Amino acid sequence: MKSPLPESGAPLEHFVSEAPYDPDSIDRANQEASPVAHASQLRLMWWYFRQHRLALASGIFLLFIYLSILIVEFLAPYNLHSRHTEFIYAPPVSVNWFHEGSFVGPYVYGQQMTLDMNTLRRNYSDIKDDVQPLQFFCQGDSYKFWNLFDANLHLVCPSEGGQLFLLGTDRLGRDVLSRTIYGARISLTIGIFGVTMSFILGIIIGGIAGYRGGLFDMLVQRITEVLQSIPSIPLWMALATIIPLTWSPILVYVGITVILGLLDWTGLARAVRSKLLSLREEDYVVAAQLLGASSKRIIGRHLIPGFMSHLIASATLIIPGMILGETALSFLGIGLRPPITSWGILLTEARSINIIALYPWLLYPVLPVVLVILAFNFLGDGLRDAADPYK
Repeated sequence: MKSPLPESGAPLEHFVSEAPYDPDSIDRANQEASPVAHASQLRLMWWYFRQHRLALASGIFLLFIYLSILIVEFLAPYNLHSRHTEFIYAPPVSVNWFHEGSFVGPYVYGQQMTLDMNTLRRNYSDIKDDVQPLQFFCQGDSYKFWNLFDANLHLVCPSEGGQLFLLGTDRLGRDVLSRTIYGARISLTIGIFGVTMSFILGIIIGGIAGYRGGLFDMLVQRITEVLQSIPSIPLWMALATIIPLTWSPILVYVGITVILGLLDWTGLARAVRSKLLSLREEDYVVAAQLLGASSKRIIGRHLIPGFMSHLIASATLIIPGMILGETALSFLGIGLRPPITSWGILLTEARSINIIALYPWLLYPVLPVVLVILAFNFLGDGLRDAADPYK
């Protein structure tokens, strides 16, 4: 049997590659062999979040909703202030596709109103001979797009001389669907602006309290305890009454946003404080202190980025509270005021139980509120689970 070892004094064989050295090829080989071990935290979060199907679907839905508020004038069938006095409290109509056995396409029937002289209630019935096909990418009510230029292009319009009230009309004959689409712009943006203010206050106040401690930390904790012990709606009502009645709708919108942002920073500040209390004793923080880094730099460059993913997940859970706060204030009549239109203002039409019993479609604006709140909660749960991909 031949020995695997070379004979004494024999030259050894060389196995050195003559190809040029490429250090990136080694990194690529390692990444291909173990992609998880070499993936960034952001990529790991995306992989984990993608497995949460409900959160992913909620994120897509919210992205679509927030993109749609950029073109609400185009999406709404009618102008925000268009009135149809001959169709006051008209019920929702259904979209049909076949008429007398033949395919017509999407259409609605014309409506005929009769007044019940005993109850003074308007009764609407379909005119089966009046077929009104829907028009798409059509010219309808004029509007001023973003208050920049005049336009009249709509996604869907009624036929010439027809009507299209998919969600019915209100007491002034205004289309509920169009007003709901317009109201999304106010209700959704007030949550974003409010949570931005709350986010900034929570990070700054909670960060200083958690890192420095001492008297400032004690004062912050006492203030947050007092604010959290007061019921939200009475506190909102007390602050909303401070807004003067002479303010313009835009100033009222800014005032409500500031109120919601100033009252919802306490939970986020406590989360930031608790995280910094555990992270400020880490070795890299002590090393930064020994190198002479300021507290501002340590908090902003070393501590906050370490749990920013948790803060983002927390922010998605705060936005629903902002939207509900605006809806509650407007519903109670102390929030936004016409001519600004929000989901809360639309729900003021259904404050009477008699109105709800007679015209239940006036409650339809609550459906987008429920859907958006659920979507934000599902998205927040998915982000919170994906925020710690190493668990």
